[in-house]
Order: sequence, then structure tokens, then C-alpha cells
Amino acid sequence: MSKTMRLLFGFIGLLGPISLMGCTPEPPLHLYDAQEATMDLPMVDMDLEVYWDYEMDFGVEYHWETEWYYGWDANDIEMFGEIGYTTPSVFQVRRYYTGETPLAPHTGVIVDSIHGTHYQGMYDFGYWDLLLWNDIQTSDGVQSLIIDEDATLDSVTAYTNQSMHSSRYNAPRYTHAFYEPEPLFAAYEQAIEINRSLDGFVYDEDRNIWVRTLKMVLKPITYIYLTQVILHHNNGRISSIDGTADLSGMARSTTLNSGRAGNDAITVYFNANLKKGCKKQDELVDIIGGRLLTFGICGIKANSISRASEVRDAHRHYMDFTMQFNNGIDSTFVFDVTDQIRNKYKGGVITVELDVDTIPIPTRSGGSGFDAVVQDYEDGGTHEFEM
Repeated sequence: MSKTMRLLFGFIGLLGPISLMGCTPEPPLHLYDAQEATMDLPMVDMDLEVYWDYEMDFGVEYHWETEWYYGWDANDIEMFGEIGYTTPSVFQVRRYYTGETPLAPHTGVIVDSIHGTHYQGMYDFGYWDLLLWNDIQTSDGVQSLIIDEDATLDSVTAYTNQSMHSSRYNAPRYTHAFYEPEPLFAAYEQAIEINRSLDGFVYDEDRNIWVRTLKMVLKPITYIYLTQVILHHNNGRISSIDGTADLSGMARSTTLNSGRAGNDAITVYFNANLKKGCKKQDELVDIIGGRLLTFGICGIKANSISRASEVRDAHRHYMDFTMQFNNGIDSTFVFDVTDQIRNKYKGGVITVELDVDTIPIPTRSGGSGFDAVVQDYEDGGTHEFEM
């Protein structure tokens, strides 16, 4: 899980420093209908080992590194980016003033952005709602994620659009797969009271300000999946892949205020790579690996769920890769990974194991025409997937 986000509101003494020798700050504060306040945001430090804090069946904790064999080298970083979350440094801030009525509908918004971790603004006395999310920063300046600030001002939605990559899933409504979103973090708190008596504030002598800590938590609302298809006994039969892959049945959008994923199911398009000679215990295997971000399972608040049994998911999840055999013929392999996605509802490692010895080399493109038996690492059983 993420670290608690400390938002510090500090009333600045506009008439000079406020003494702590038993006197009250009320007289100077009562001279104003509003006060200038500062807000300090700590850095966000996301560790996958901490965030993927699943407890599997029978009290077994989840350690993703023990089942991740693909690895992550400089070439992977260049293709996919860092394996985990990176710390954002620029934030978008939305402040909503609801007057003397807490939890009231929003009638206006104050829009700001923060470069770094320090924010300062004017606050009327009364109740405020505060929404924060990280500004999207990409190396080429191009982003897939779109932020839609609802006209009612009561919610902000993030989504992506369809790519040029065709999809066999979620049709006929969506005939193409969607771009994956960039990493997105958000925090929202309502009914923050700022009153003239400074209830809930403490004095910071070093900074000469009155400070209040809000119990906000900045959490990811896009979820990382690490995918791997482990090819046993390949011996060069599958020689390459086309570099693309799909994961179906994921949410098209998410709401920043609540962290709830949208109800529309789409297919997410992502990149993949074939890495040869990887070590899996005492065996050398070839692995098709990838990393993608999604908005998660439709209709759930992944950060509010503590066990996979709480997940309510109406969609199947299929993962496909197009592989080329050593005779130059390609074939698309489709795997049902529904159980793994539901168990890893806020991201994790998705594994498929394929014994290439059991696969006849295709003689025409488009499909392999066989059933593959894939090991389910969770319970030791097997599942048959039509290709």
C-alpha cells in the first residue's frame, strides 16, 4: 500500500509572528474572511512488494519476484519503462468550496498545479473538498490518458481511446483495442473544515505557521500487470513474435474521486518481447514477456478491496500473442487468464506455461488449431485453452 499522504495547511500570520506564550491567535484571524494557507505534499514512494500486498489462500502471502522469470534489463526499460511505479513530481489540484455545508454539490472549482511538493493558496472559512492527481509526464510529450472534468464538477474521469489495432473481443461495440493509460495516482478528501478557531491545527514553530495534517492517501488507480508466456522445450520452434499483445475484459475508464473503475469492458493493447535462454529454476526456457497498465476490473474499487473473494467481475479475460514459427508461419495464441486477473485485482504477475513439444507447427497463418494445456500456478490444476 502507499504511504499516507500528509497535506499540511499552515495559516500564515499576516500581521507578524504569532506568540505561543499563552495567547490565542483568534484576534488577528478574525480580522479576515479568508486566510492564506500552505500545503506540503510528501514524495510518493510506490514499492510493488508493498502495494501488491495480497494474501493468497491459506494465509500464503504473495511475493511476485518468486514467480517472475522474464527479468527486467536495460532493453526492457527502453521498450516498456521501469518495471514498477515511479514517483511523480507534478500534481494537479482541484479545490471545491462548499461554504458552511459539508458534502454539498460542487458549484465552483479552483484549478492549480504543483511543481514539487509545496502549494499555497487562499481559503475561505468553511468546508472544502480537495482532489489531487499526478500530472502526466512522458518522454516524447505524447500521452494516451485523457482527463475529463465533469460539467457538474462533482467527479473527474480518466480514460483512453481506441488504437488502430483490431480486437476480436468486446465487439461489436468496440472493434479495436484501446491504448493503455499512463501511471495515474489520485487522492480525494471531502468536508475539510477550516474555521477561525483553528480546530485540528498545531503550531509549527520552525516555519511560524499553524499546520493541519489531512488523512489522505495517494494511491495508484492504474494497475501494473507483468505478463509472461513461458515456452518449455521450444528449441527454436517459435522463433519470434510480432511485438503486440492484448488483454480483454478490462475497464475503459476510472473515476479519480472514488477510484472506481468504469463499467465498460474493453481490450487493452500492449507491447511484448521474446527473450531466449531465461532461467526457470533448473531449466532454460524462452519467455514472451510484457508490462501493461490498465484501469482494472470493471466496476470495482481495487484499492478498497482486501481479498480476491470480494471481487465481482462479469467479464472473462483473454490474453493473446501472435507468434511466428521457424517455417515463417504465424499463429495467434489465446489464453483465458480470468482467474489470475481476479486474484490479482490490482495488478501482479500473469503467467502462462506452454510446452512447445505438444504444439504442431502450423501450415497456415491465423490459428494453431490445437488445445494447449497450461499450468495454473495458483492451485496446481490444469486448464485447457482453445487456440
